[in-house]
Amino acid sequence: MEKYSRNPTIDTMLNHASCRKFTDEKVSDEDIAAIFRAAQSASTSCFLQVTSIIRITEQALKEKIAVLAGNQKHVAQAPELWIFCADYHRNQVEFPESDLGWNEQFLVGIQDAGIMAQNAFAALESLGLGGCYIGGIRNGIQEIDRLLALPKNVFPVFGLAFGHPAEHAGLKPRMPAAVTFMENSYREPDPEVMKRYNELMRKYYESRSSNAKNVDWTENMIGYMKKERRTYMKDYVQGKGWDLK
Repeated sequence: MEKYSRNPTIDTMLNHASCRKFTDEKVSDEDIAAIFRAAQSASTSCFLQVTSIIRITEQALKEKIAVLAGNQKHVAQAPELWIFCADYHRNQVEFPESDLGWNEQFLVGIQDAGIMAQNAFAALESLGLGGCYIGGIRNGIQEIDRLLALPKNVFPVFGLAFGHPAEHAGLKPRMPAAVTFMENSYREPDPEVMKRYNELMRKYYESRSSNAKNVDWTENMIGYMKKERRTYMKDYVQGKGWDLK
C-alpha cells in the first residue's frame, strides 16, 4: 500500500503530529468557529448527538485542570483547551422516559466523542494550528467533574489542547499495514514485521530532540500493558449513571 491518492485533506492528516509547545498568539474567533463547526459535522450514532464540548477560557481553571491531569504544563499553556464529554443528560431532559445506564450507550458516548474530536483535530491542523489530546484528565476525573459542574449522565472523556505551534514535532512511524489492515478475517501479526517496526521505533526514539530514549515500541508500551490503570474509573462512571447494564 505504498501508492495512494493525495489531496490537501489527506496531506494534512498524514502530517499529523502532537504539539505540546505553543506561542502566546490566541486562536482567532473565526478559527474557533470553524473548528467547532467541523467537529459538529462529525457522524453521530443514530443522530443522538451525545457529545458536549466545554471550552476552558478561565486561566485559573485551566491551571487546575493541568495539575489534575498529571502536571501537564502544556495544558495550562495552550491558548485553547476543550473538554469533550459524553452527554446523555441533554437527551434525558428532552426525553424524561429515557432508559439510561446501558453498556451500548456508554460505548456510543465514548465513540461519538472520539469521532467529533478527530474532526476538530483535522480542522485545526488544516488551519496551521497544532494540538494534542489530554487523556490525563481522567487522572483527576472526580475533581474535574466537580470543577466543570457536570450533571449525572455526563462525563469527560478527554481534553484537546491546541494553539499556534511553537515547534513542530517529528512524525511517529505507524505500524505497517501488514499487521493493521486485514481482509475478511483477523490475521495474527507477523513477528518479522513487528521486529522491523520495533527497530524503526528504536531509531525514532533515539533521534528525538527531546525525551530521547533507547527503547523500541514494545519496550515502551509494556508499562501501559502490564497492569490496569485508573482502577477507580468503573466506580466513577457508575456513579455518573452508567450502571453498565
